[in-house]
Amino acid sequence: MALSLKLPNASGQVETYTLRGTAPVRPAKGVKFNRIAYSAAHVVADPLAAIDPWLQCAVDWDTTIAYRQRLWSLGLGVAEAMDTAQRGMGLDWPTSLELIGRSLDAARDFGPGALVASGCGTDHLVLENVKTVDEVIAGYEAQMEAIEKLGGKLIVMASRALARVAKSPADYERVYDRILSQAKQPVVLHWLGDMFDPALKGYWGSNDVDQAMDTALAVIAAHPDKVDGIKISLLDKDKEIAMRRRLPATGGADGSGVRMYTGDDFNYAELIAGDGFGSEITHGQSDALLGIFDAIAPAASAALGELAQGNVQKFHDILGPTVPLSRHIFAAPTRFYKTGVVFMAWLNGHQSHFTMVGGQQSTRSLPHFAELFRLADAANLLEQPELAVRRMKTLATMHGVE
Repeated sequence: MALSLKLPNASGQVETYTLRGTAPVRPAKGVKFNRIAYSAAHVVADPLAAIDPWLQCAVDWDTTIAYRQRLWSLGLGVAEAMDTAQRGMGLDWPTSLELIGRSLDAARDFGPGALVASGCGTDHLVLENVKTVDEVIAGYEAQMEAIEKLGGKLIVMASRALARVAKSPADYERVYDRILSQAKQPVVLHWLGDMFDPALKGYWGSNDVDQAMDTALAVIAAHPDKVDGIKISLLDKDKEIAMRRRLPATGGADGSGVRMYTGDDFNYAELIAGDGFGSEITHGQSDALLGIFDAIAPAASAALGELAQGNVQKFHDILGPTVPLSRHIFAAPTRFYKTGVVFMAWLNGHQSHFTMVGGQQSTRSLPHFAELFRLADAANLLEQPELAVRRMKTLATMHGVE
């Protein structure tokens, strides 16, 4: 029997929706990839903690780590303590460091192939008190030292403090020169557009993306052996393609070149598939470091497995239907995308509740969730359809839809 439920549409009218009834996507066991693929991973809040959720942070550590084990089992790496984990939107630095330590320990227990790269930033600084670039450098160095002491690989996150105090591209070059020269192993740089975080407007010293790109590329060119790759999240595929074609063909983590890690949650399928430009593999395709992979992990794994076997059409057949879902989750205000990621984890039974650190479950409307549910069904991403329907009905009832 087909499953159905009542859902509001964009006009606020309640309609009956019937699920498609297609089987959820399931990747083959032991799947191998020919791309490096990190999923930025969410944290699971502890809904029973007696805290003030807008002011304090409580994490369900067991469920949070179990979700990372699931990602590793699907062949995906974990980009830890990033914006998908609500870094800077509810997850503070002390809790982030504990998360990084627990994740690294779990990866060692999981075994070879459990990739982890961890967010290193300046978010422990009180933003309005930061006055100089030297304070930003010291902030990065403090987090860098703490993460490397745990054995972690760094993702050098874009800094709100640096965007606040930098006066020119030269300030960015000075900060990154200092950090990269000290890194114990090649890092992933992180360029997050202001659609994800308005406080990062003008990053790299210019509101002109092309000029900003020149500065970022100059930083990389000065330290190609210390840069594994750069993740850019500008939601502009043409800018990403232009930048990856200019990345150094030497250096990187293995000497084969500096990689482009797509953070484009609107166009990731075609960017990962690549355009075959040039003779250097890193110039013609993107690897991945994506928040959406948290929500679509089985499909991402299955698609990447097909791509590795040369089945490009199957790759697109699996991943293509997830793109409308991703565009909806990351719709403006884009910074609230984390709510959709956690909603998907709840629908699919990976956590028992739909509450978030900082109370962020309230940042999207019921019509938004209803459309997300429909798109997840269309993309074959409802892993337990009966459970997903029960939970969607519960949420609808809480909003007055009987």
